[in-house]
Amino acid sequence: MFVSDALDINSQGNLTIGGADTVALAKEYGTPLYVMDEELIRTNLRRFHTSIDKAYGGRGMVCYAGKAFTCLEMCRLVASEGDGLDAVSIGELYTAVKAGFPMEKVGFHGNNKTDEELAYALDNGVGHIIVDNISELKRLEVLCAQKGVKAQIMFRIKPGIDAHTHKAVMTGQIDSKFGFALETGEAFEAVKEALACENTELVGLHCHIGSQIFDITPFEEAARVMTGFIAKIRNELGYEIKCLDLGGGFGIKYLESHDPVPFEEYMERVSVVVKTECEKHGLELPFIIIEPGRSIVAPAGITLYTVGARKEIPGVRTYISVDGGMTDNPRYILYQSEYEAVVANKASQERTEKVTIAGKCCESGDLIGEGMSLQHAESGDILAVLATGAYNYSMSSNYNRIPKPAVVFVSGGKSRVVVKRETPEDIIRSDV
Repeated sequence: MFVSDALDINSQGNLTIGGADTVALAKEYGTPLYVMDEELIRTNLRRFHTSIDKAYGGRGMVCYAGKAFTCLEMCRLVASEGDGLDAVSIGELYTAVKAGFPMEKVGFHGNNKTDEELAYALDNGVGHIIVDNISELKRLEVLCAQKGVKAQIMFRIKPGIDAHTHKAVMTGQIDSKFGFALETGEAFEAVKEALACENTELVGLHCHIGSQIFDITPFEEAARVMTGFIAKIRNELGYEIKCLDLGGGFGIKYLESHDPVPFEEYMERVSVVVKTECEKHGLELPFIIIEPGRSIVAPAGITLYTVGARKEIPGVRTYISVDGGMTDNPRYILYQSEYEAVVANKASQERTEKVTIAGKCCESGDLIGEGMSLQHAESGDILAVLATGAYNYSMSSNYNRIPKPAVVFVSGGKSRVVVKRETPEDIIRSDV
């Protein structure tokens, strides 16, 4: 019935998430409101964890991609499950440190890391730094020398794979701001330079071909290309890479028509390629890292709104305006990302109309979706937009000086705030 296992309908006909009545949540905490099912997050982490252990004989690690959704409590949750963390900024690193996350399980990404960020990563014992370019390698070498430490690094590689996804979230092709290209020989030359460094140790290679990918074939091809590059390094430079990070990008069900591959099937099929290629090239099986983010938290989250105006334009469309919009969900204006929505207090009723859900910002493009099937919505109804656990809170803004919503975790029907709702005072706190 719904795109997420976290959702159901109770005897009052209201939408529930994690056993909690969404209408009651909206009344208790206000709207807009992000709500996350903690148990589904844990279930998804455990599915990845179990499948990577099975596929690689315990020689693997799940590193949750924090950019999808990060806060102190999310870091604590990931740590409690024994998984690692993928961070991309000093803010994400700082959050992990303050949450008491085991920093040796953190990988630090980014295509333009500052010296301040690199120094912070070194000072806090980050497990490995994924180096994106030669300039970064040279700066990191100097910083390590100054601090008297030796950093374990990986190189981000562009494997030249067409990921069959939206061009804005493709990252593995040659024309990308991320990483070293294989086709031009850039990656191989970078490896030679890294092996000559005294204060950094090249322990692994990383690739990430894109996001929201449903087809396993591009992941298999990326594994084949990356394993071949490891063999080339061993054969020509006499150095064997110990770790292979295959990134993330696994598609999730935003719409009923979406049919994502189960995590376990992805893991099995890609592991067959890795093992076969390693055997063919006479390589030891590297330690494998994956970086799921969206697939962990997106299905576990919804956003609740209160319906305001209903505006019917005969022969054109019907607008349903809500008390949020592009400030709490920018994905439609950025990528035309599609969602499903439910009138939470009418969840048991049939969806009888096609509407455009509009936000409250002073911006014509402030929409959450167009042509969306919905129950008849009127002022005061509670609207739930589904599968918003990833890249909603994390990409939210204060455009129009709108305060950001609270984030609530639910488990077993009980709820708690993990991120407080911003106030107008929060908006001006950095003003002088």
